[in-house]
Amino acid sequence: MPPYPYTIDNGLGERLTFVRRIATPRGARLEGKTLVAPGAGPPMHVHHFEDEAFTVAEGRLGYERAGEPPAFAGPGETVIFRAGEAHRFWNAGDGDLRCSGWIEPAGNVEYLLRELFASQKRNGGSRPDPFDAAFLAHRYRSEFSMTAIPAFVRRLVFPIVVALGHVLGKYAAYADAPAPLDRPAGPSPVTPPIAGPRRAVTPAA
Repeated sequence: MPPYPYTIDNGLGERLTFVRRIATPRGARLEGKTLVAPGAGPPMHVHHFEDEAFTVAEGRLGYERAGEPPAFAGPGETVIFRAGEAHRFWNAGDGDLRCSGWIEPAGNVEYLLRELFASQKRNGGSRPDPFDAAFLAHRYRSEFSMTAIPAFVRRLVFPIVVALGHVLGKYAAYADAPAPLDRPAGPSPVTPPIAGPRRAVTPAA
């Protein structure tokens, strides 16, 4: 793992700086900063063990939880996504979106994002290579799911692609990939009261 702080860039308008890890009773809390270009952001996904938070420093954050209308947050406002909540976010403004944030417990999210971003950049700043995407999504499915991808693809197609990738020698770079987690590193999360709004900060226009 590179020394902190370090920055990754997917070539699609998202740049993440991993700042530090802090020990907590639930495992490590990973703190970072993100810069997102207008319109950019990840598709709908879910962290099965981890809580994730963003505090807007500059710009307009658009976000959506599955089954809820889109909402927006501005400078000084914090949005928290709890473990198990499918969500997405994007830059809803005309200029750069800058946020600070954290994810807890961190699990393998740092490795997963680092490898996904690297694959996207190698692939010309578009989607990650299909073999890379299948390997990472399948290996870490206990921690993270890209719900924008149909369930049958994740459950049936990805294992076939991974098996083919092994036959073709596609995964030498993942020889030291950390083992996936089957449960949180610390005690089961207990949702505490949240300071500030959890849900829509500003109703969708």
